Amino acid sequence: MKLYELAENTLGVVITPKGGTNGDRPAPNVGPQRRNPLGSSFLGLGAAFVSALGALYGLGWFVAQWDLYSSPLVALVSWVLLLLALVVGAVAARFSGERMPTWILVVFLAIVAVSVALDLYAIWDLHNVGAYATSATAAGLVILVIVTSRPGIEVLIADVLLGIALVVVIVVNVDIAGQPGILPQQITSVAFATIPATIAVLLIGGFRRMVQLELDRVLVQSTVNAPRFAVGMLASEELARLDLAAEELLDSVATGRTPLPLRPRTASVAASLATELRLHLIEGRRETWLYHAITESEMLGKSVSLVDKGSLAGLLDDRQRDGLLSAIWMLVSEKAKPSAQRTVEVQVGPIIPNPATGPGQKLAVPIVISTTGITRNRVDPSTWDALRRVGRYSDSTRDSSVKIDVECLVDNPADVQA
Repeated sequence: MKLYELAENTLGVVITPKGGTNGDRPAPNVGPQRRNPLGSSFLGLGAAFVSALGALYGLGWFVAQWDLYSSPLVALVSWVLLLLALVVGAVAARFSGERMPTWILVVFLAIVAVSVALDLYAIWDLHNVGAYATSATAAGLVILVIVTSRPGIEVLIADVLLGIALVVVIVVNVDIAGQPGILPQQITSVAFATIPATIAVLLIGGFRRMVQLELDRVLVQSTVNAPRFAVGMLASEELARLDLAAEELLDSVATGRTPLPLRPRTASVAASLATELRLHLIEGRRETWLYHAITESEMLGKSVSLVDKGSLAGLLDDRQRDGLLSAIWMLVSEKAKPSAQRTVEVQVGPIIPNPATGPGQKLAVPIVISTTGITRNRVDPSTWDALRRVGRYSDSTRDSSVKIDVECLVDNPADVQA
């Protein structure tokens, strides 16, 4: 007889076969080799290419200035270490998966720091960091290889420390007052070392936000074609798990592996399974597509609240749903980043009484969209186009925020059932 285990989940009890996760199927392999779900790790290939070009450019200057160094071997060691850091960082970023291990990051930054220190030591007696520093300025480009595999704040901290080190050495070692024309070289060298990593962090952060936003939008859009009452995508995973557990339990009874009457523990498992299924059925009879669109969206869930006591949002057709969802989305995503002061409340219903009754008569469902922190002149014009697909609307301003009243005509569910 297959044994089952009980564990807690968000709905109550989880039934899982003992020694496994989903029947006899092994658990998915979720290890450190996991690729970044947004695909931004592939941008690291471009970063590594840019780092290599910057290293080659600096290496060319180093070879051209070989005779000027009083300690050329020290500068050569600094370049060997920098190239080693470039290889270590590129390989680790490529094969470590979504996040580079911290110990590799420490080793990488330590090698870069030693390389910078040796290069500055080698040119100390030349008193012109901007003209003769090579691996110290190229180190900023080498830092680019970790921009997709570590948090941006860590890359920025390393970049800022590099910039501070160069500025301190320039102030201490270079006679800027005695050589008026030397200052632009120093500023250029610091900018060459620090600006690329800063720009890369901003670009990667913007890319990730954009992709997450679009993925969330696609996820929410899938609810438009859902039935009037339905379970959400998160609950669908629970139902799939419950279906597997029920199938195996019933199969064991049918084949005689589990004798009747059921043992107390097996009966408890069956009762827990029935309870969870019942909870899902109850939830599926009162949650509409709009409820799932809001609660299962990372962006809408933070800023949008829904009041729909009669579950009337489920009466809207696909065109009206798409218009309403698009309008809500554009109101919330009016800025690049969600704001705690910008919220949207959607109130659906109650149905407006219609004196004309009979087959084919439409029902008028009022929808009130109340916002805070959103002024009318900041509403995207496409928002009004989306609202026209829902029904006739009127807008007003309340407490410096826009309020929208929509009269949505829907089919009478009694006529549809008839």
